[in-house]
Amino acid sequence: MPEYVNWLRHASPYINAHRDCTFVVMLPGDGVDHPNFGNIVHDLVLLHSLGVRLVLVHGSRPQIEARLATRGLIPHYHHGMRITDAATLECVIDAVGQLRITIEARLSMDMASSPMQGSRLRVASGNLVTARPIGVLEGVDYHHTGEVRRVDRKGINRLLDERSIVLLSPLGYSPTGEIFNLACEDVATRAAIELGADKLLLFGAETGLLDENGRLVRELRPQQVPAHLQRLGANYQAELLDAAAEACRGGVGRSHIVSYVEDGALLTELFTRDGGGTLVAQEQFELVREAAIEDVGGLLDLISPLEEQGILVRRSREVLEREIEQFSVVEREGMIIACAALYQIADSDAGELACLAVNPEYRHGRRGDELLERIETRARAQGLKTLFVLTTRTAHWFRERGFVPSSVERLPSARASLYNYQRNSKIFEKPL
Repeated sequence: MPEYVNWLRHASPYINAHRDCTFVVMLPGDGVDHPNFGNIVHDLVLLHSLGVRLVLVHGSRPQIEARLATRGLIPHYHHGMRITDAATLECVIDAVGQLRITIEARLSMDMASSPMQGSRLRVASGNLVTARPIGVLEGVDYHHTGEVRRVDRKGINRLLDERSIVLLSPLGYSPTGEIFNLACEDVATRAAIELGADKLLLFGAETGLLDENGRLVRELRPQQVPAHLQRLGANYQAELLDAAAEACRGGVGRSHIVSYVEDGALLTELFTRDGGGTLVAQEQFELVREAAIEDVGGLLDLISPLEEQGILVRRSREVLEREIEQFSVVEREGMIIACAALYQIADSDAGELACLAVNPEYRHGRRGDELLERIETRARAQGLKTLFVLTTRTAHWFRERGFVPSSVERLPSARASLYNYQRNSKIFEKPL
């Protein structure tokens, strides 16, 4: 089977889920300047063609710096925020205006034999962001540097309803006609919150949030963000992470941090189960819960390969349906990736842990431990004193988690009478 056919089949649930959703996408000025910008435009066009309502927010920092340098002006910052005096504002207006036209032009292309062919997009922009001045902080006058006061929610939604891509620049206007230089992260976050966006997508140079060892952090809750901000200090990763968390706290379903350097990073994040960047979300991306009858199909997909290898005892669909209440599962984006069952042994205060299975692609994330803890908690709640497990291949795993070798003689009679001597499973037990 061609690889793209398999990919498309796996992506189809996400295609359906994203249709008619509102995504706010923030691309910094560095991303517009990067050679991968053309591919990002193609990916945005693809999202639009799949029915996603798109609001694109662009930055302009490197372009402003270049214009200041050309004019011999020295940039001034306070606490990492640009001080925009009258001369700097001219550079800002020049840079933002040119960028807006450049982006509109790229979104207007209709090149044969390219993802843009036949796209016929309409891009809409305008005075959709109302701003107010930062003012004077700690004795420092920020002049024309501002912050978002209001986003024209009704106006933007009207444009989205008309199937336009809405383009927001890092400029805002006051009711008195003044122009203010804004942070694109502030514009994107406030737009996402006020529009009630389904997603905020933030582009940065890195793959996503990296931990202290340089490894990608795939998922975070907003309450976990402050610890990472303290570790990161004052850098752009911290700004993106802070914006992602603020959006989630403001009601945005999910915020994603992806790379503008990596070709296809946006599509990988949106159309694959594990994504390719960092997700910040209020709800759990991965959930440990009790199984329901709707999970039978997913359980069969998970355990059938292990049954064929002789690792697990075979269970038919009818058996699973009858015993579904005994199971706990780990669900990831609608897919059952791990399971375990607890059976109370008749006429005893003991239980049996059975059918512990983890999808091979997810065996390095302590999911087995999470399920074991879940089963032990359930067993204690039922008043059980001992937990037995029978295994042919994973004896060491259980011994490392407090189980000790046992025997058929130690099993309660109701379970000992069912012991399969041909299978010759090793027996372990653990006091609860």
